[in-house]
Parts: sequence; structure tokens; C-alpha cells
Amino acid sequence: MKKLLVLIISVFVFLNMFACTNTKQDKTEIKVNEVTHSIFYAPFYVAIEGGFFEDEGLNIDLTNGGGSDASMTALLSGSCDIALLGPETGIYTAIGNPKDLPVIFAQLTKRDGSFLMGRTKEENFSWGNLKGKEIIAGRRGGSPAMSLEYALNKNGLFDGENVTLNYDVQFNLTAAAFIGGTGDYVTMFEPTASEYQREGKAYIVASVGQESGEVPFTCFMAKRSFYENNQEIVKKFTTALFKAIKYIKETDVNTVGNLLLKSFPSTSLQSIVDSLNSYIKIDAWQTDLIMKKSSFDRLQDIMENAGELDQRVEFSDLVDNKITEDCYKEVFN
Repeated sequence: MKKLLVLIISVFVFLNMFACTNTKQDKTEIKVNEVTHSIFYAPFYVAIEGGFFEDEGLNIDLTNGGGSDASMTALLSGSCDIALLGPETGIYTAIGNPKDLPVIFAQLTKRDGSFLMGRTKEENFSWGNLKGKEIIAGRRGGSPAMSLEYALNKNGLFDGENVTLNYDVQFNLTAAAFIGGTGDYVTMFEPTASEYQREGKAYIVASVGQESGEVPFTCFMAKRSFYENNQEIVKKFTTALFKAIKYIKETDVNTVGNLLLKSFPSTSLQSIVDSLNSYIKIDAWQTDLIMKKSSFDRLQDIMENAGELDQRVEFSDLVDNKITEDCYKEVFN
């Protein structure tokens, strides 16, 4: 009887292990390339760490591009299925007229998520303080650099006239260059901005996103072929994002912060919470994930203002909101 019981238990354990393995194997792996790793994209990481992608039967294989150009290259080459990057890169790509044009199917952020950082505290900061100063702006033609230039122009500041924009530093090295002594100001995303401020290395003086206004800033793209041939997968992916957004809205920020520690293991809980509060304060995330034509056109206005756009792209050529609209109704209604 004892031997039989041991045998039954062993068989049960084996079947249980087999079932677990099958469950993992049954999930569809989606390769996602992100432009950079930032709490600015909190809903995406909440969808990963909160199990919302798993609930939809998806397993996310995440890689970092370290810049929109690299992320777009990964997408077009087939190294990833979906890319999280700036929509301006999609516009540049569309002008190049590739055979398999990328499709923007979900807009994650609706304003620049970077913060202008100075070397000293400026309690009564004015954009006029930047006259005659050098600002590390990031990659020329990238959304952060163009949003910054747009905000400066609004305040009568123009590169080469009364302010200097430094485009020579690679996007993921701008913070290090600033700490190393380059420039008077720099733009940083969270959690780097809060971390550096807490350490006394740099100080937040303004939100570029608040000054430049609402504009599509970061979105999810897939190649047209992937989007059209994997509608159900795109729907599950988008549904998971909506569930994460809903979770953030309904959950205490400290609880959300603890969840995000898994995606930011080297970042303190306090920095994560500070970062979340920073982005909630500036209303950074696009709740319905829908890119609107008026916002898309405004982005192209900003690109033209920066001298980076020779011709405009039709909204319908690059954006498809159908799946996103359907998912939004299912999750929030």
C-alpha cells in the first residue's frame, strides 16, 4: 500500500510538472525591443510583472535598443515582433517607403517624459535662465531633442543664437556626460532624474513635457505583415496593456512601486515611487492608447520646427487604431 501510494504521488508530481511545462510552452513568445528602460513606460512593465501578459497567454522576451534608430532596425530586420519607440522614427521610416511599413497600433505616452536637470537647485526656475547656456539634448531628430527645442522656441530661445544644444552625445550616455562635466543642463528620464537629484548630482528644474504640451511620444509598432497576420496576438498584447493601466489607476502608488522593483532591481523603492508620482503629476500616459490624428499632425509640426521633416506622412498610412479601440471598450466598459 505504501509503495502504491508513493507511486501514485510520484505520478501525480510528474503529471503536475508536465502540466506546468506545457502551460509555459503553450504561451506565445513575443519579442519586444524597447528604446530605453525607463519608468516612463510603467504600464508596460506592470503588464509584465503583474502577470497581465501571461493571463493573455503571452510571454514577453524583452531587449533594449538604446535608441529609436536601433529599435526600428530591430523591428524591420525581424529581430523583434513589436518595438516600443518614438513615433517620429516611424515617420522617418515611412518617408523611406519600405516594403513592409511599420504600423503604430498603441500610443503609450502623450508627452515628453524627460526633465530638465541643472547643476544647482533653482527654486524659481525660468526658461530665461537658459540664455547663453549649453544643454545636452540627445540625438538630433529624436523626440526628446525636438520636444526640448520646441519648448525652448516657445520661450524665445534658439539654438546657435542665445542657447547651445549639444547633439553630440549618444542618447543613453547623456547623463554620464553631464556628470562628467559636459554642458550646463541636460534632459533625463526617470528613474535617473530622481536618483541623481537624491544623490545631489543634478537637480530637476522643469518638465519638458509640461512645457512642450501633449504630443505622441512613445508608441508600440509592428511591421504591417505581423500586424495583419497576428491580429489575435496584437489584441491580447493590447488588452494586457489596458489591464495594467487600469491597475495603476486603481492601486496605491507604493504597491505599484513594489511591483516595478522586479523590472528595476538596482533602483530603490523610493526612487521608483518618486518617478511614478512625477509621471502621474504631468499626466504622462495615454489611457486609451489611441493616437489621434490631431496629435499625429502636431508631432509633424514639431518635427518641421526642428528642421527634421522634408515631407509629411498621412495618418492612415502609419496608424491603425481598430484593435486598440475594441480592446479599450472591452476592458474599461
